[in-house]
Amino acid sequence: MNIKKMNRDEIKKIIPHREPFLLIDEIVEVEQGKKIKAVKHVSDEEYYFKGHFPSNPIMPGVLIVETIAQAGAVLALMMPENKGKIVLFAGIDKVRFKKIVRPGDELILDVELENLKRNIGKAKGRATVRDEVVCTAEILFALTQ
Repeated sequence: MNIKKMNRDEIKKIIPHREPFLLIDEIVEVEQGKKIKAVKHVSDEEYYFKGHFPSNPIMPGVLIVETIAQAGAVLALMMPENKGKIVLFAGIDKVRFKKIVRPGDELILDVELENLKRNIGKAKGRATVRDEVVCTAEILFALTQ
């Protein structure tokens, strides 16, 4: 089942994250159980820009990885057998940062589920801005109640 377009309110029905830590703004496309495309509109009002860095605002790399992970969490939790569970990091591998993300950027997140057995899974994620890769990562995750 393929799904297109979900807003923040619909995302909140799937994952437990809330402001200020819900980082994805919309889901553009889902191939259920396989891959997802999500969007983060990076606003100059983001709480972290006040300190990272006041005169040179840059989205922290750890939050880019978290944004990739949240898109992956939506993908995993859309599977009927995972409804109501929580997705936790089990590991982060092969993270690479290629470009800086700044206020006004539209961060596009592409996450593909590679493996999910029992309650442990692996996904590959990529974040882009204007079709340029800013970050890639492999995410290991655990599903729990």
